[in-house]
Formats: sequence, structure tokens, C-alpha cells
Amino acid sequence: MADRKSEAEVPVLISDPIELAEKEAANALDQFDWGMDEVERWIKAKRPSLNISMVLTLHRKAMDGIDPYAGNFRPAGVAIKGSSHEPISGEDVARHVEEMLEYLKANWSSHTATHLSSYVMWRLNWIHPFSDGNGRTSRILSYMVLCGKLEKVLPGTNTIPEQIAENKSPYYNALEAADEAWKRGKTDLGEMEGLLEGYLANQLLEVHNQATGGKIYTEGEDEDPKNGIVSKIESHPVIAGGLFLLLATILGLLAS
Repeated sequence: MADRKSEAEVPVLISDPIELAEKEAANALDQFDWGMDEVERWIKAKRPSLNISMVLTLHRKAMDGIDPYAGNFRPAGVAIKGSSHEPISGEDVARHVEEMLEYLKANWSSHTATHLSSYVMWRLNWIHPFSDGNGRTSRILSYMVLCGKLEKVLPGTNTIPEQIAENKSPYYNALEAADEAWKRGKTDLGEMEGLLEGYLANQLLEVHNQATGGKIYTEGEDEDPKNGIVSKIESHPVIAGGLFLLLATILGLLAS
């Protein structure tokens, strides 16, 4: 599947491709660090701070110096190249973002971490509130929700946002599947939830590998990270036992 890319008439701030890539990389680090600091604040306060200013700050961190509208909702309509989805009009953006955040607040206690993170990953992309940088903002916000719900900044350097960035096709497919379900009047995040579960397993197993010197999953072995890691766990009982032990340890830390 071709990259999903916002198409809006936005003035170009950086024309040199190398300079742009360097700025995007620096911004991505700044955005991630700010997001994890925010999660730490949520954990300390024992509640997530889910508000529009937080979403706008995440976007500004990603797009500062790249997009003249960094930290602001798009003022008009936008199309998505590589997708049949037609985002809502600019005047409806703030209302839909508020509704997304209210859904998280209302279901924070009753729904799983993977459901909530899948929901915000899809819904923010569905709203497409920014002229550019929607994917980057949705992926870090989704990861923050996952960590916040689990009340822990998750270990591992091969994080879920990084895994998605390495191969976006499964992520795009999951977004399209959720979009199609919504057109039929349903909220179906099954494909996105399954995808995030696989990415989460990869991230935690990286910690296991670092601790044991083992090697479980190699990039490129399977285009779908969920299928790759699941097949290895099913065929290696010792690996499965190690994963369950790791998860139990993490859950024990969360409960302490």
C-alpha cells in the first residue's frame, strides 16, 4: 500500500531534503521525550491529563520548524493521498478531538490498554486534525495512552512507534479496516488491536533478549510483526515461558 499522506496547501519551510530529514529526526526525539515525561506526570498524579492542549503540544513538538501550522488544527479541509477516507471539515475538527478524548476518559477504567491505544491511533487519523504530522502525532499519543493505562513507561528501545515507522503497510491496512467498519456504522478495532499486541510483544521480547543474549525476532523475517512473533512463541515453549515471566514481572511492578 502506498503511503497515506496529507495533501493540503501548506507553505514549505524546509526545502532541502537532508535538512528536512534531520529536523524531522530531531523533532521526533523531542516529541517522544516530552510524551514520556507527560506519562510520568500522569502516573504521579494517578490520572491521565487528556485535553486538547496536550494533543496540540504533541503536534507542535513533531512539526516545529517544518509546518507553519505546528501546534494548531488545520484551518480547512484536507485530502489523504493513498486512502479513500475523506476527513471531516476543518470547522468540525476541535469537536471531534474533544469527543475522542471524552471516549478515552469515559472508558479508561473499563477497557484494556490495547483497545484504548488502538482507538486513539485510529480515531486521530480518522479526524486528521492537522495539515501534516497526523500519523506522527497519533502514534505517540497511542503509545502514551498504552503506557498511561499500564501506569508505567514500558521498557525496550524498539518501541511500538518505531516499529510502525519501519514498515507502515500493516498499520495502514489496520487504519483502512477500521475506516471501512466505521462506514458501516461499527467501531471495529480488531485488526489494529492485534497489530499493537504483536508490536508490544516485540518490544518486551527485546528486553528479554538483552537480558538473556537470545535472539527471537529478526526484522524482515515476516512482514506482519504479529504473525512473526506469534509463530515463534508457539514453536518455542521456553520463549513463551520467558515472555510470561517477563509480563508477570512487569505486572508485579505495576501493582507494587
